[in-house]
Amino acid sequence: MTTLTAPLTPVADRDLRNHAGVAQTVRNTLTMAWRGLLKIRRTPEQLIDVTVQPILFTLMFTYIFGGAIAGDVQSYLPIIIPGILVQTVITTSVVTGVQLREDMDKGVFDRFRSLPIARIAPLSGALLADTVRYAIATTLTFTMGFIMGFRPAGGFGAVVAAGVLVVVCSWAVSWIFAFFGVVARTASSVQGVSLVILFPLTFLSNAFVPADTMPGWLQWFVDINPVSHLVTAVRDLVNYGTVGSDVVITLIGAAVIVAIFAPLTVRTYMRKA
Repeated sequence: MTTLTAPLTPVADRDLRNHAGVAQTVRNTLTMAWRGLLKIRRTPEQLIDVTVQPILFTLMFTYIFGGAIAGDVQSYLPIIIPGILVQTVITTSVVTGVQLREDMDKGVFDRFRSLPIARIAPLSGALLADTVRYAIATTLTFTMGFIMGFRPAGGFGAVVAAGVLVVVCSWAVSWIFAFFGVVARTASSVQGVSLVILFPLTFLSNAFVPADTMPGWLQWFVDINPVSHLVTAVRDLVNYGTVGSDVVITLIGAAVIVAIFAPLTVRTYMRKA
Protein backbone atom coordinates (compact mmCIF):
# COMPACT_ATOMS: atom_id res chain seq x y z
CA MET A 1 0.00 0.00 0.00
CA THR A 2 1.36 3.38 -1.01
CA THR A 3 1.16 6.27 1.48
CA LEU A 4 1.01 9.74 0.02
CA THR A 5 2.56 12.52 2.04
CA ALA A 6 2.72 16.20 1.26
CA PRO A 7 6.20 17.49 0.51
CA LEU A 8 7.78 19.41 3.33
CA THR A 9 8.70 23.03 2.68
CA PRO A 10 12.19 23.90 3.87
CA VAL A 11 12.30 26.36 6.72
CA ALA A 12 14.31 28.78 4.64
CA ASP A 13 11.52 28.91 2.06
CA ARG A 14 8.67 29.41 4.53
CA ASP A 15 7.04 32.79 5.09
CA LEU A 16 7.55 33.05 8.83
CA ARG A 17 6.75 36.17 10.81
CA ASN A 18 7.64 37.00 14.37
CA HIS A 19 4.94 39.67 14.71
CA ALA A 20 1.18 39.80 14.36
CA GLY A 21 -0.66 42.08 12.00
CA VAL A 22 -3.39 44.49 12.99
CA ALA A 23 -6.18 42.12 11.97
CA GLN A 24 -4.75 39.22 13.98
CA THR A 25 -4.15 41.48 16.96
CA VAL A 26 -7.78 42.58 16.93
CA ARG A 27 -9.02 38.98 16.64
CA ASN A 28 -6.79 37.78 19.46
CA THR A 29 -7.78 40.71 21.66
CA LEU A 30 -11.49 39.99 21.15
CA THR A 31 -10.91 36.32 21.98
CA MET A 32 -9.14 37.20 25.20
CA ALA A 33 -11.85 39.72 26.05
CA TRP A 34 -14.46 36.97 25.62
CA ARG A 35 -12.42 34.85 28.03
CA GLY A 36 -12.62 37.66 30.57
CA LEU A 37 -16.39 37.91 30.16
CA LEU A 38 -16.74 34.16 30.65
CA LYS A 39 -14.83 34.47 33.92
CA ILE A 40 -17.31 37.09 35.08
CA ARG A 41 -20.27 34.91 34.10
CA ARG A 42 -18.92 31.94 36.02
CA THR A 43 -17.93 34.00 39.08
CA PRO A 44 -20.57 36.76 39.26
CA GLU A 45 -19.30 37.85 42.67
CA GLN A 46 -16.59 39.70 40.73
CA LEU A 47 -19.27 42.27 39.91
CA ILE A 48 -19.94 43.22 43.52
CA ASP A 49 -17.67 46.26 43.34
CA VAL A 50 -19.45 47.62 40.25
CA THR A 51 -22.98 46.82 41.44
CA VAL A 52 -23.09 47.33 45.19
CA GLN A 53 -20.49 50.11 45.47
CA PRO A 54 -22.19 52.66 43.15
CA ILE A 55 -25.52 52.23 44.93
CA LEU A 56 -24.00 52.31 48.42
CA PHE A 57 -21.70 55.27 47.79
CA THR A 58 -24.40 57.30 46.06
CA LEU A 59 -26.81 56.86 48.94
CA MET A 60 -24.21 57.33 51.65
CA PHE A 61 -22.41 60.42 50.35
CA THR A 62 -25.58 62.13 49.16
CA TYR A 63 -27.50 61.89 52.41
CA ILE A 64 -24.46 62.50 54.64
CA PHE A 65 -23.01 65.54 52.85
CA GLY A 66 -25.98 66.87 50.88
CA GLY A 67 -27.44 69.10 53.56
CA ALA A 68 -24.11 70.35 54.85
CA ILE A 69 -22.61 71.23 51.47
CA ALA A 70 -25.53 72.23 49.23
CA GLY A 71 -28.30 72.88 51.73
CA ASP A 72 -30.45 69.96 50.61
CA VAL A 73 -30.12 66.63 48.83
CA GLN A 74 -31.67 67.73 45.53
CA SER A 75 -29.22 70.62 45.14
CA TYR A 76 -26.30 68.30 45.90
CA LEU A 77 -27.18 65.64 43.30
CA PRO A 78 -25.76 67.56 40.28
CA ILE A 79 -22.49 67.86 42.22
CA ILE A 80 -22.19 64.40 43.74
CA ILE A 81 -23.41 62.12 40.94
CA PRO A 82 -20.55 63.01 38.56
CA GLY A 83 -18.11 62.77 41.47
CA ILE A 84 -19.38 59.38 42.60
CA LEU A 85 -19.33 58.16 39.01
CA VAL A 86 -15.69 59.08 38.47
CA GLN A 87 -14.61 57.83 41.91
CA THR A 88 -16.37 54.49 41.52
CA VAL A 89 -15.26 53.66 37.99
CA ILE A 90 -11.65 54.80 38.47
CA THR A 91 -11.38 52.75 41.66
CA THR A 92 -12.81 49.72 39.86
CA SER A 93 -9.90 49.80 37.40
CA VAL A 94 -7.64 48.50 40.20
CA VAL A 95 -9.19 45.05 39.66
CA THR A 96 -7.42 44.85 36.30
CA GLY A 97 -3.99 44.69 37.89
CA VAL A 98 -5.12 42.37 40.69
CA GLN A 99 -6.61 39.80 38.30
CA LEU A 100 -3.61 40.05 36.00
CA ARG A 101 -1.26 39.25 38.87
CA GLU A 102 -3.45 36.30 39.91
CA ASP A 103 -3.40 34.87 36.37
CA MET A 104 0.37 35.24 36.19
CA ASP A 105 0.80 33.51 39.55
CA LYS A 106 -1.32 30.59 38.29
CA GLY A 107 0.81 30.20 35.16
CA VAL A 108 -2.01 31.10 32.78
CA PHE A 109 0.01 33.78 31.04
CA ASP A 110 2.93 31.39 30.53
CA ARG A 111 0.64 29.40 28.27
CA PHE A 112 -0.54 32.52 26.47
CA ARG A 113 3.02 33.58 25.78
CA SER A 114 3.75 30.23 24.11
CA LEU A 115 0.79 30.54 21.72
CA PRO A 116 1.07 32.04 18.21
CA ILE A 117 -0.96 35.10 19.14
CA ALA A 118 -0.30 38.81 19.33
CA ARG A 119 1.86 39.64 22.33
CA ILE A 120 -0.45 42.38 23.52
CA ALA A 121 -3.64 40.29 23.22
CA PRO A 122 -3.72 38.79 26.75
CA LEU A 123 -3.31 42.24 28.25
CA SER A 124 -5.49 44.24 25.86
CA GLY A 125 -8.17 41.54 25.96
CA ALA A 126 -8.33 41.63 29.74
CA LEU A 127 -8.55 45.43 29.71
CA LEU A 128 -11.24 45.38 27.03
CA ALA A 129 -13.33 42.95 29.07
CA ASP A 130 -13.05 45.26 32.06
CA THR A 131 -14.76 48.03 30.10
CA VAL A 132 -17.97 46.04 30.59
CA ARG A 133 -17.46 46.42 34.34
CA TYR A 134 -16.99 50.17 33.93
CA ALA A 135 -20.15 50.41 31.81
CA ILE A 136 -22.14 48.59 34.49
CA ALA A 137 -20.88 50.92 37.24
CA THR A 138 -21.63 53.97 35.08
CA THR A 139 -25.16 52.82 34.29
CA LEU A 140 -25.97 52.00 37.91
CA THR A 141 -24.64 55.33 39.18
CA PHE A 142 -26.77 57.36 36.78
CA THR A 143 -29.77 55.10 37.42
CA MET A 144 -29.42 55.52 41.18
CA GLY A 145 -29.13 59.27 40.77
CA PHE A 146 -32.26 59.35 38.62
CA ILE A 147 -34.18 57.37 41.26
CA MET A 148 -33.09 59.90 43.89
CA GLY A 149 -34.29 62.82 41.77
CA PHE A 150 -31.30 63.76 39.62
CA ARG A 151 -32.42 65.16 36.25
CA PRO A 152 -29.44 65.98 34.00
CA ALA A 153 -30.12 69.27 32.24
CA GLY A 154 -27.72 68.30 29.45
CA GLY A 155 -30.07 65.61 28.18
CA PHE A 156 -29.70 61.92 27.44
CA GLY A 157 -27.04 62.39 24.77
CA ALA A 158 -24.83 64.34 27.16
CA VAL A 159 -25.23 61.61 29.80
CA VAL A 160 -24.14 58.96 27.29
CA ALA A 161 -21.16 61.10 26.24
CA ALA A 162 -20.15 61.58 29.87
CA GLY A 163 -20.41 57.85 30.50
CA VAL A 164 -18.25 57.06 27.47
CA LEU A 165 -15.69 59.63 28.62
CA VAL A 166 -15.44 58.04 32.06
CA VAL A 167 -15.16 54.53 30.60
CA VAL A 168 -12.41 55.61 28.17
CA CYS A 169 -10.43 57.34 30.91
CA SER A 170 -10.82 54.39 33.27
CA TRP A 171 -9.60 52.05 30.54
CA ALA A 172 -6.54 54.26 30.11
CA VAL A 173 -5.87 54.33 33.87
CA SER A 174 -6.22 50.54 34.02
CA TRP A 175 -2.99 50.29 32.01
CA ILE A 176 -1.19 51.79 35.00
CA PHE A 177 -2.58 49.12 37.31
CA ALA A 178 -1.87 46.45 34.71
CA PHE A 179 1.76 47.53 34.93
CA PHE A 180 1.60 47.21 38.70
CA GLY A 181 0.14 43.74 38.22
CA VAL A 182 3.12 42.71 36.10
CA VAL A 183 5.85 44.09 38.35
CA ALA A 184 4.30 43.32 41.77
CA ARG A 185 4.95 40.08 43.61
CA THR A 186 1.45 39.41 44.91
CA ALA A 187 -2.12 40.40 44.06
CA SER A 188 -2.61 41.92 47.51
CA SER A 189 0.37 44.22 47.02
CA VAL A 190 -1.11 45.41 43.70
CA GLN A 191 -4.34 46.33 45.46
CA GLY A 192 -2.55 47.98 48.37
CA VAL A 193 -0.27 50.16 46.24
CA SER A 194 -3.07 51.07 43.83
CA LEU A 195 -5.45 52.20 46.54
CA VAL A 196 -2.74 54.25 48.24
CA ILE A 197 -2.39 56.15 44.95
CA LEU A 198 -6.08 56.39 44.12
CA PHE A 199 -7.49 57.48 47.46
CA PRO A 200 -5.62 60.83 47.58
CA LEU A 201 -6.42 61.47 43.91
CA THR A 202 -10.14 60.85 44.32
CA PHE A 203 -10.74 62.39 47.73
CA LEU A 204 -8.36 65.35 47.27
CA SER A 205 -10.37 66.50 44.27
CA ASN A 206 -13.56 68.39 43.55
CA ALA A 207 -15.54 65.13 43.36
CA PHE A 208 -17.41 65.63 46.63
CA VAL A 209 -17.00 69.27 47.64
CA PRO A 210 -16.20 72.48 45.73
CA ALA A 211 -12.50 73.28 45.64
CA ASP A 212 -13.04 76.81 46.94
CA THR A 213 -14.16 75.42 50.30
CA MET A 214 -10.72 73.91 50.90
CA PRO A 215 -7.64 75.58 52.41
CA GLY A 216 -5.60 77.59 49.96
CA TRP A 217 -2.55 75.33 50.23
CA LEU A 218 -4.73 72.38 49.16
CA GLN A 219 -6.59 74.08 46.33
CA TRP A 220 -3.52 74.13 44.08
CA PHE A 221 -3.34 70.32 44.18
CA VAL A 222 -7.08 69.99 43.57
CA ASP A 223 -6.80 72.30 40.57
CA ILE A 224 -4.05 70.25 38.90
CA ASN A 225 -5.46 66.88 39.95
CA PRO A 226 -6.45 64.95 36.77
CA VAL A 227 -9.44 63.49 38.61
CA SER A 228 -10.74 67.03 39.14
CA HIS A 229 -10.52 67.71 35.41
CA LEU A 230 -12.46 64.53 34.65
CA VAL A 231 -15.13 65.33 37.25
CA THR A 232 -15.51 68.87 35.90
CA ALA A 233 -15.78 67.55 32.34
CA VAL A 234 -18.55 65.15 33.38
CA ARG A 235 -20.40 67.88 35.29
CA ASP A 236 -20.27 70.23 32.31
CA LEU A 237 -21.69 67.53 30.07
CA VAL A 238 -24.51 66.22 32.24
CA ASN A 239 -25.54 69.51 33.88
CA TYR A 240 -25.10 71.94 31.00
CA GLY A 241 -24.55 69.85 27.88
CA THR A 242 -21.32 71.71 27.13
CA VAL A 243 -17.89 70.44 26.11
CA GLY A 244 -15.28 72.51 27.90
CA SER A 245 -11.52 72.54 27.99
CA ASP A 246 -11.54 69.89 30.73
CA VAL A 247 -12.79 67.32 28.22
CA VAL A 248 -9.82 68.06 25.95
CA ILE A 249 -7.37 67.96 28.87
CA THR A 250 -8.84 64.68 30.07
CA LEU A 251 -8.64 63.00 26.67
CA ILE A 252 -5.07 64.19 26.13
CA GLY A 253 -4.12 62.87 29.56
CA ALA A 254 -5.72 59.49 28.80
CA ALA A 255 -3.85 59.26 25.49
CA VAL A 256 -0.54 60.06 27.18
CA ILE A 257 -1.14 57.37 29.83
CA VAL A 258 -1.85 54.73 27.17
CA ALA A 259 1.13 55.83 25.07
CA ILE A 260 3.46 55.41 28.06
CA PHE A 261 2.08 52.48 30.00
CA ALA A 262 0.75 50.21 27.23
CA PRO A 263 4.16 49.50 25.63
CA LEU A 264 5.87 49.58 29.03
CA THR A 265 3.45 46.99 30.42
CA VAL A 266 3.74 44.74 27.37
CA ARG A 267 7.54 44.77 27.41
CA THR A 268 7.68 44.09 31.13
CA TYR A 269 5.09 41.33 30.79
CA MET A 270 7.04 39.60 28.01
CA ARG A 271 10.21 39.76 30.10
CA LYS A 272 8.64 38.42 33.32
CA ALA A 273 5.61 36.33 32.36
